[in-house]
Amino acid sequence: MSVPGRVDAAALLLSLDPPPWALRHARAVGEVAGWLAARIDRRGIPVDRRLVEAAALLHDVDKLLGPDDPSAGLRHGEGSADWLTRHGHPELARAVANHPVTRMSDSEAFRRWSAFATREERIVAYADKRAGPRLEPMAARFASWRRRYGNFASWDLSTQADVLRRAARLESDVCRAAGIAPEEVRRLRWTGPALAAARMRG
Repeated sequence: MSVPGRVDAAALLLSLDPPPWALRHARAVGEVAGWLAARIDRRGIPVDRRLVEAAALLHDVDKLLGPDDPSAGLRHGEGSADWLTRHGHPELARAVANHPVTRMSDSEAFRRWSAFATREERIVAYADKRAGPRLEPMAARFASWRRRYGNFASWDLSTQADVLRRAARLESDVCRAAGIAPEEVRRLRWTGPALAAARMRG
């Protein structure tokens, strides 16, 4: 199947009846990723904007699955990729599979991903590092993860420093492609109309 457009991606998300917190985060990541992809495209750098927007909006679908869903038992990110593949969208799998911050704790895995990740994968992963329920600096996002999940609590100080360094490298790569500084990142407000159209379509 082809990459879902905005309304189709919104309909896929709504099919899982996301709670308000999940919808706010999905919209924020989708809009940050969409803005970055548009900036990169305007600079003449090839990027599949449609894929970026759909993957960013749907990157966390595995958090919305019931325990009986076969994708629910997989590692976060891989569960989303599996669910999207089973629902006819394997083209989105790569862009969602490796977005979680926890992937940055494994130096060899991150090195391999960094060497082969597509532009679209990088944008989705970075947008997730900049958007909780709203756009925020990466440092604030990491602080929020620390408070809510204690992600860093199980990592030694050296690993924590490595994760932050890898995230900064990702930020530098994406922002350089977009021709901006990190503080200039904005949101492209496309998800509201897409969700409204998906709801009307039923």
